[in-house]
Amino acid sequence: MIEILSPAEVARARSAGALVADVLQELRRTSTPGTNLLDLDRLAATLIADGGGTSCYVDYAPSFGRGPFGHHVCTAVNDAVLHGRPHDRALADGDLLTLDLAVTVDGIAADSAISFVVGDRADAESLALIDATERALAAGIAATRPDARTGDISHAIGTVLGGSGYAINTQFGGHGIGSTMHQDPHITNTGRPGRGYRLRPGLLLALEPWVMADTAELVTDDDGWTLRSATGCRTAHSEHTIAVTRDGAEILTLPRHLRP
Repeated sequence: MIEILSPAEVARARSAGALVADVLQELRRTSTPGTNLLDLDRLAATLIADGGGTSCYVDYAPSFGRGPFGHHVCTAVNDAVLHGRPHDRALADGDLLTLDLAVTVDGIAADSAISFVVGDRADAESLALIDATERALAAGIAATRPDARTGDISHAIGTVLGGSGYAINTQFGGHGIGSTMHQDPHITNTGRPGRGYRLRPGLLLALEPWVMADTAELVTDDDGWTLRSATGCRTAHSEHTIAVTRDGAEILTLPRHLRP
């Protein structure tokens, strides 16, 4: 299903995006050495409820997971990159943490992810991974405009990731979003320009470049959800929800200090 949202629905998406961004920034502030992942999940639940939102994850049960996800935020540490299921683990100084969050407000969803190093021991490899995904995300957003195609976005993202020396996995990537969290079109993190679905104003997309330091192969944890690098290398993941407008793209999940 591909939805084209009305202006009123896009306005509701702005509210959802603002809540996602605010919750992620508070979780980031709280993610210090010694913080338990389950405490982050409990805090996310409180913040989402206080903001008038509903988690998209608690009851989420797609074919690639094992039963409902059962938590409010994805917490992926170091070699984990996607769908990190919170568990009893305390963060350590120097951990590379990815927080991925999706909520619904008034029937419209927004989705975003941030990667950062916990504490003060930031190593060069982790910073390079994060920088590559953030630059790739910016390139994908810049390629988003009416009458462009999803392949143009994929090509822009892949050019940055590949140019940074990373192998690119195409099993999981960006997606349409609207009244539900995951919709068509699927947007891989590499592709050919001029191919794919033609973009229209009112289309919402969640773009999410992610990479692993030395592999493109994933393995799944025993929890049936958490995806890790097959080699145990570090990973990073950056994501924004954007709306296609007549002038290009509007980022709906910007942190408060970057909003217009």
